[in-house]
Amino acid sequence: MDKLKDTIDILKEYNQEHIIKLLNNLDEEKQKELIKQIQKIDFHQIMELYNNTKKEIVFKEGKIEPLKYLDKEKLSEVHKKRLDELGEKIIRRGKYAVVTMAGGQGTRLGHSGPKGTFKLDVYGKGKYLFEILAENLKEANQKYETTIPWYIMTSKENNKETEKFLKKHKYFGYNKEYITIFTQSELPLVDEDGKLLIGKDFKVKEASDGNGGTYSSLRASGCLADMKERGIEWVFIGSVDNALLKMADVTLLGLAKEKKVQIASKSVVKANPFERVGVFCKMDNHPKVIEYTELPEKMAEERDRRGELKYGESHIMCNLFTIEAIEKISKEPLIYHSAFKKNSYIDENGKEVIPEKPNSYKFESFIFDAFEFFDDIAILRGKREDDFAPVKNKDGVDSPKTAKELYEKFWERNKENGKL
Repeated sequence: MDKLKDTIDILKEYNQEHIIKLLNNLDEEKQKELIKQIQKIDFHQIMELYNNTKKEIVFKEGKIEPLKYLDKEKLSEVHKKRLDELGEKIIRRGKYAVVTMAGGQGTRLGHSGPKGTFKLDVYGKGKYLFEILAENLKEANQKYETTIPWYIMTSKENNKETEKFLKKHKYFGYNKEYITIFTQSELPLVDEDGKLLIGKDFKVKEASDGNGGTYSSLRASGCLADMKERGIEWVFIGSVDNALLKMADVTLLGLAKEKKVQIASKSVVKANPFERVGVFCKMDNHPKVIEYTELPEKMAEERDRRGELKYGESHIMCNLFTIEAIEKISKEPLIYHSAFKKNSYIDENGKEVIPEKPNSYKFESFIFDAFEFFDDIAILRGKREDDFAPVKNKDGVDSPKTAKELYEKFWERNKENGKL
């Protein structure tokens, strides 16, 4: 039982003695599974992340400056046509792929399944979020006479259910040969004393490592290699919960190509200086998204000569990368942020404990933390009513009610304007 001895040594070194007691009480099969998992954990990294939760975050505000953007609405007809042609050419040549981040559950919406399986009550009969995205892509395929490869990132928690759901609905008419489902990487949950939590399955309890884990998960799953084999040059990454997400925006793609940049993103103007969204800026001459909690009040209210907010471009999870950019980022460690959450666990005696208040840290990286690896980014300002209808909360702002209104109004408007 050398593996057991090695595992016990590791656990002792990192003060995880509570797991040793549990290990000794497990049957042989469960013990083997737990040992296998423990051997794969980077304890040094986890303890470093845990220790960082005890440090005060120092924010340097002196080096921030606004980031230039291009307003889609204000483009001249000639310029827009040129950008669209550049973008369209890439898609028609089969050099474009799309990634959908769909690892979350619909808990906040009062929905028990994966978020992508949530049905938005549009036009009476309703449409699933996955269905809305599939329609979006099918429309682009028809328009540009191609089939865009679609990569769907799930989590270990919702992978089986997502696969079953998509299979049941026949992938909403999307060509299955062009759909690849892969899972996101995870990190252990740690309590206030730095102890790893154990779940009901008698394994170390883990949670997805944030949307920043998309890059390394694309590499680890073999999806990045698959994209390269297909000759993909540009990859769009968006989330499953935006009912107005344009996954094949040729203007954004053309702008990235024209500016000769490796990353591009679409923004919408902040509704007000204190809207709870991350905003684009430049820090130390590198593009960055700064969280609303970190933007000093004075800067949040600052306006330019035209009366517009200096830091008013919201990040709406609508990002574009060259394949080289994803490859580069996938090899780089990203900054991890900690979130203090409530999580049940099994104690050393094998009994389940359900806490009444937050008791553990979840570590996650954000997709925009990778922007800092580059010197420049192309930002295309879109319109909220055309590009952003998130389904995040059960009621109020960014809820199914607001998304339904935005979605239906968008399609009515397009019919009236003869765009459909």
